[in-house]
Amino acid sequence: MRPPEFPPLPALTRAEGEFIDRYLEVLDQVGRINPARGSDTYGALRAAQALVAHSRTLRDALALMHERGEARLHAATLARALRVLDGERRAGRVTVPPAPPS
Repeated sequence: MRPPEFPPLPALTRAEGEFIDRYLEVLDQVGRINPARGSDTYGALRAAQALVAHSRTLRDALALMHERGEARLHAATLARALRVLDGERRAGRVTVPPAPPS
């Protein structure tokens, strides 16, 4: 039995790929900090500390895009890349979960 085939990533510049990767790292850390989903302060503290470093690398990826003359974000293409890389699930960890039924 073969593993499922994932859709291919859309064509991205190297800088766009770096931007998406760094964005997802930041998103993962914010999801770990989310007080509505966390379980302990130590884990949230560690994620907050990591968020600082990941935010810097995200800033650097965007600065590189700007320096290379990539002035526009191609939202539709980047959204496709985020979907392929499980961005919807990862972004869901940032939101407040629905209230339990009463």
